[in-house]
Amino acid sequence: MSRKVFYLLVVAILGSTLSVSAQDAAPVMKFDTKEYDFKTFKEEDGLTSYSFEFINTGNQPVIINQVRSSCGCTSPEWSKEPVAPGQKGFVKATFDPKNRPGPFNKSITITANTNPAITILRISGNVIAREKTVADLYPREMDGLRLQNNHLSFTKVKNTEVKDASMEVYNDSDKPISIGFKRVPAHLSLKMVPETLQPKQKGQIIATYDASKKKDWGFVIDYLDVLINQEYKSGNRLTVSANLVEDFSSLSKSELANSPKVEFVKDVFDFGELTQGEKAEYSFTMKNMGKSDLIIRKTKASCGCTAIAPSTKIVKAGEASEIKVVFNSRGKRGRQNKMITVITNDPVDSEVKLRISGNVVMPKTN
Repeated sequence: MSRKVFYLLVVAILGSTLSVSAQDAAPVMKFDTKEYDFKTFKEEDGLTSYSFEFINTGNQPVIINQVRSSCGCTSPEWSKEPVAPGQKGFVKATFDPKNRPGPFNKSITITANTNPAITILRISGNVIAREKTVADLYPREMDGLRLQNNHLSFTKVKNTEVKDASMEVYNDSDKPISIGFKRVPAHLSLKMVPETLQPKQKGQIIATYDASKKKDWGFVIDYLDVLINQEYKSGNRLTVSANLVEDFSSLSKSELANSPKVEFVKDVFDFGELTQGEKAEYSFTMKNMGKSDLIIRKTKASCGCTAIAPSTKIVKAGEASEIKVVFNSRGKRGRQNKMITVITNDPVDSEVKLRISGNVVMPKTN
């Protein structure tokens, strides 16, 4: 054996020995088990916990840097102080079954100064759903009347459409209840079925939305007062929302081929950094790539801090226009993201989202 080969063999053996020694020197968490099954238990039993215990079988103290669960339903606790060699430590997992019926399987990830640095524990089980109470089924309460929600959503409604929606209610009192409504706009009509709810009786609020009378576009909200036995009380309010869209279903192939087409040169503007109180201005360029007039039905900002000013409401075929946007940073701080919705009569892309963003910093003090 040559001297060079002998030298390389010695280096390899020493390197392997040092590597093994380094691994042996690292702290080791030896768990009794890394998985625990809670089996089947009832939701009303509440929080349930298991403590995973380990022994440090290494030669250095175990330091747990972080413990994360795969779900907010699981809260971990752990040994915060270093665990000396030969001593015990723990990682405790607490599972909250509230509103989580059925089987579950969650992981707890431990990051420590061990080798390997990551250890994964797992808990599982099956939650038997508790019987729903009246308060669960009808969480909103108004003077004995319980509602499934105080928000009635019509989702998408075409501008030529008359659409119905309903909500189930329950009389949780020991007296009959009649329900009326105040501040009802012309495009809405509501009725209670039956007109009077007997104690412990279910009923329905039935609403009809006539979009042709609303004369608006996009997401809109109306606020109505609910009268219990003809009495008004602040806070007894029903919110009705709808997303009003244009009805293009009657357009012929020829009309679609000759329709307007909206196109923005740029749909995002980053104003960089502003000192609180300053304003950022930008004009989004909009082109009509279609064959007929492009009509801007509505523009709306996600925040009152953003003003929108289209230069025109009608853009001829082949022409361009601008929508000026002014963001006022007064009262704002940190990263900002504001949306601008532009609704047009483009049958393919009638609602376009524009975005302005940037960072607002506080004024420098001397």
